[in-house]
Amino acid sequence: MNSFVLYCKSYRTDLNRVVRLTHSIREYNRDNIPFYVSVPQLDLALFQEHLQGLNVNLLTDESIITCNPDIDPVKLARIPGNLSQQIVKSEFWRKGVCVSYMCLDSDCIFIRPFHLHEFITADGTPYTIMDEGRDLLYPVLAKRKAKVLEDFQRESLGVQLEFGRRGKHYNFGPNCPIWDKRVWESLAANYAHPRGLSFLDLVLKSANEQRWYGEALLKYKSIELLPSQPFFKMYHYAWQQRFDRRLGIQEKQLERLYCGVVYQSAWEREMDWPSEGGNWLSRAGRRLRRVLNRI
Repeated sequence: MNSFVLYCKSYRTDLNRVVRLTHSIREYNRDNIPFYVSVPQLDLALFQEHLQGLNVNLLTDESIITCNPDIDPVKLARIPGNLSQQIVKSEFWRKGVCVSYMCLDSDCIFIRPFHLHEFITADGTPYTIMDEGRDLLYPVLAKRKAKVLEDFQRESLGVQLEFGRRGKHYNFGPNCPIWDKRVWESLAANYAHPRGLSFLDLVLKSANEQRWYGEALLKYKSIELLPSQPFFKMYHYAWQQRFDRRLGIQEKQLERLYCGVVYQSAWEREMDWPSEGGNWLSRAGRRLRRVLNRI
């Protein structure tokens, strides 16, 4: 079993993004950390064709889900994709290929050489992304989006109280977290199973897998907590990237603090496979919203 791997759950619309991510891993992966990608069974042949020869371990989402008999695949198929993907990502550890893994987004890329020691210690303890979410919350102050702050606090408190914790509202993302199987096991053994719940039920209760992981780590202490700032710079809004560019902050500058960048697929729709969705009017509308800083 590997001590650490890179993992990305994707689907056909994000094919071009995964190819871009894979090439960045191939260029910068100095310690040859294994890379796994899971996709729906229907998309497997497509990804095999486009990732051939790029040293990617391809799995199906279905093969991950069947590792946990507590999850009803029929029930899983009925929920929205943004929720079902959380469950697949959070169940990847059950494949038994690693102890801990970085859960990558399809729309991220590595921008500099990276090494195993950046993500886990010599004894195999992973660094855990954990802060108060100000990288996300500070920009919304300028845009007067109070609801984002209110939702963050409300959603955080909801999961905190499930574990009887009061206090600071922590953020365990917002992207590309490192997860450890021992934490997921402790969540299942100490919280989910005694209540007759699967992780699917937990996501339906509160739809943020990162919070479930983080609060379980704080509660059950199955691994040592080694807090870390995010490994990737995430541009939540297109206007944030334009602001950085005006300040002269490019990827070359970002690599001093981050190993990669996340470019939101919502405002990079031209990379959709096989082509950008929607008619010309909807495509024009997306471009206009981007110009007006509404994306």
